[in-house]
This record gives sequence, structure tokens and C-alpha cells, in this order.
Amino acid sequence: MPWKERKALDEKQSFINEWNLDQVSLAELCRRYEISRQTGYKWLARYQREGEAGLEERSRAPLDHPQAMSPRVRQRLVELRSRHPSWGPRKLRAYLQRQAPKIVWPAASSIGDLLRREGLAHPRRRRKRTPPYTEPLKHAEAPNQLWCADFKGWFLTQDGTRCDPLTITDAYSRYLLRCCVVPRTDGQHAWAVFEAAFREFGLPDAIRTDNGSPFASRAPAGLSQLSMKWLRLGIRHERIAPGQPQQNGRHERMHQTLKQETASPPEQNLRRQQLAFLRFQKEYNQTRPHEALQYETPASRYVASERRFPAKLPDLQYPEGAHLRRVSHHGDVKVGGVNMFVSSLLRWEVVGLLEREQDPDWLEVYYGPLLIGWMDLKRLTLLPIGTGKRR
Repeated sequence: MPWKERKALDEKQSFINEWNLDQVSLAELCRRYEISRQTGYKWLARYQREGEAGLEERSRAPLDHPQAMSPRVRQRLVELRSRHPSWGPRKLRAYLQRQAPKIVWPAASSIGDLLRREGLAHPRRRRKRTPPYTEPLKHAEAPNQLWCADFKGWFLTQDGTRCDPLTITDAYSRYLLRCCVVPRTDGQHAWAVFEAAFREFGLPDAIRTDNGSPFASRAPAGLSQLSMKWLRLGIRHERIAPGQPQQNGRHERMHQTLKQETASPPEQNLRRQQLAFLRFQKEYNQTRPHEALQYETPASRYVASERRFPAKLPDLQYPEGAHLRRVSHHGDVKVGGVNMFVSSLLRWEVVGLLEREQDPDWLEVYYGPLLIGWMDLKRLTLLPIGTGKRR
């Protein structure tokens, strides 16, 4: 039973005073104060050991915490977080478990509490998110089935020089294949980066990008000088829907980490910035645990492609039965004695014209195996694919 409401310390002192008078038994005294004899004996023992100070209320918290975080573990966590400010509790725990598997590391929630107490973590403000785009794109189930590429947003180094990094990742393993500063964001400089990646890692089945230059253009089927070379290598070009960067979300998430680790703040000049990119690439591939990979590293999941880069770009293969025509320097081809414009991008290239018996007024136009549009023989115009004007 609890002490009466008057005041716990006063009740205890009164209890002790009456006991010292030695006029009633302990059992009777406990009944008067409506407490158990166990409680009465406890306060008598404390009074005899410590005097009136023993009657003060004490914390009920246990004196020993066998599951408490040791100072050594706390120090390791704080040091690792200080070296990698963007790593969260689960990533820190996964890394330490791999480095020292014999140590029982705290739960991620306990690590998060420690980071907040040490001032190394702050709650993020929730933001409204756009509903995800539901149109399906091909999913990578093995390395080199799909690479993702993009230019990370440009920024200025400390000396005022513009920095445009081109990045390439493997969608399945998240392996960062390239992170290079390019002098210009055109097809020629981008191809040099891709060619080096192809020579080192082989050829992927497909590359996914956005719709910007140099990956795509206004030409039929969105062809560009860069994607035309990919097509000759047998690489399919996937493009996300306009305004839907989440369709390349894995790559965009890597860009966020890249910015945090290498551009906040930027380096003194481009040379030092490129060195920072290379350090980040090595750590990202071989050291940093990845949540989507069950906290394994991208290097543990990636293997090079068996399709090697050829010594010479191969010729395009066209559908069987297609009539081949070379595009003039004006961008047109001659059909039935009439010049019909195709695209200035395709000048001096070869296109294939394929007749269909069920539709004699139209010709299918191919660039290699890729259907780029339909040629209207009555109106003498080309209807590019994707316009939605012809079923």
C-alpha cells in the first residue's frame, strides 16, 4: 500500500518517531500507516543505516545496464559518423559488422539515439512527394543488362570554373562505372567517356538516360550522334518520360550522395575536384554499404560484361526485305524520283525502307533495327515515330 497523500517524507518521519517510542508492535504500526510490513522494515533499515537521509525517495532505475553501449563502441560510432556525415544508422551498423563481426553492435535505433545526443544527426523536414510514375520500364536482373547515365547538375569550383560531371552506373549492382569531368556536355566529349567505360567493362544491353542533349535530340525516334553509336554497338537506348526523373531514381539517388560527399563545398579547381570524384567512386563501390543490396557493396555484385568493345564500330543490320538508301548531305532520300526529307542528323547515313502489302501508301523507315517513322507516299512527308498521328 502507498503512503498517505499528506507528504511522503513527513509520513515516514512520523512512522520512525512512533517506532522509537516502542509502544506498539511493528505490525500494528504498519496497519495505522496503511503500509505493508515489508515496506516498514525497509524504511527502518534505511533509517538505521543512513539516518533521515535514508528516508528520501530514490530512483527506481536499475543500477546496472548490461545492454548499455560501451564507451569504446560509442567512440567507434562517433568517429565513423564524423568521417561519413551522410551515412545513416543502418549503414554505419552494416559497415562495422562487416569490419568487426565478433563485436555485438547496437541496434540501428540505438545508434540513431546516440547520433542525436552527440549532435551528429538532425530530424529532416518532411516534404510532399510527387506520386510515382507507373509506366513500366525494363528491370535489370543481372549486371550490364542496364546502365544509367546522366550529367550531374553543374556547379562552380572555388576558382570559379564550371564543373560538369558525367556519371554512369550499373542499374543492377549500383556500381559507379564513371564519374568524370568533361570540358563540354556534347556528344563528342560524352562518347570519349563512354568509349573508355566500354573498353574497361564491356558493353551493356541498354543505357537509360533523360531526353536532354547529348543523349537525345529532335531527330526521328530521338536519335542523337551518341545514341547512333550505341545502336551500332547493339545497345538499346531507353529514355525516361519527360519530367519523370524518378524513372532513373537509382542514378539520381547516387547523385545526391555524390553532391554531399564531393561538392558541399566544392574543391579548389577542376583537377582537385576530379580527384575527389575518384576517391568517392572507390569508396562508393568498395566500402560504402548499400541498403538496397542488403548492405553489401556494389563491387561485390558487379562483374564485367562478356560483350567486349570491338576494334571497329560494326555496320547496322536492317530488317529483311528493306531497301537501303543513303541520306544526302541535305538530309533527304530519293524515292520514286522524288527527294523526301528524313533528318539532317542522318546525312550520309543509310536508312532502310520497308514496304507493307497491307498498307501500300506507306513505307516504314528504319535506321538499322530501329523504326524511326513512316513515309507517306501520297503527301511525300515523313511521319516520325511517337507522334501519335498514325496507328
